[in-house]
Amino acid sequence: MAKIIYVEWNGTRHEVEVANGMTVMEGARDNNIPGIDADCGGACACSTCHAYIDPEWVEKLPAKDAMEEDMLDFAYETDEVRSRLTCQVKVTDDLDGLIVQLPEKQI
Repeated sequence: MAKIIYVEWNGTRHEVEVANGMTVMEGARDNNIPGIDADCGGACACSTCHAYIDPEWVEKLPAKDAMEEDMLDFAYETDEVRSRLTCQVKVTDDLDGLIVQLPEKQI
């Protein structure tokens, strides 16, 4: 279990416990965090779970695969370094304290 901190565009913080093996997107969805739509349900077939990873955490996450890179092309105002699709980030104990900043909107 890891504590994930979701920060809405307006600065509202949500700290939730997310079980290992779930994704950061599932943690947001299951805890009703606004700002992650997850239209495809986690199939990496849309970009509506886009978020910015806090700079201190970017290097601690596994690298993006080609499919995630392609889908990020459809996300709103991506950052080449910090943008991730949260459906592709699996929660482990190592992510305890992860800070995820949500974009202004999802498209």
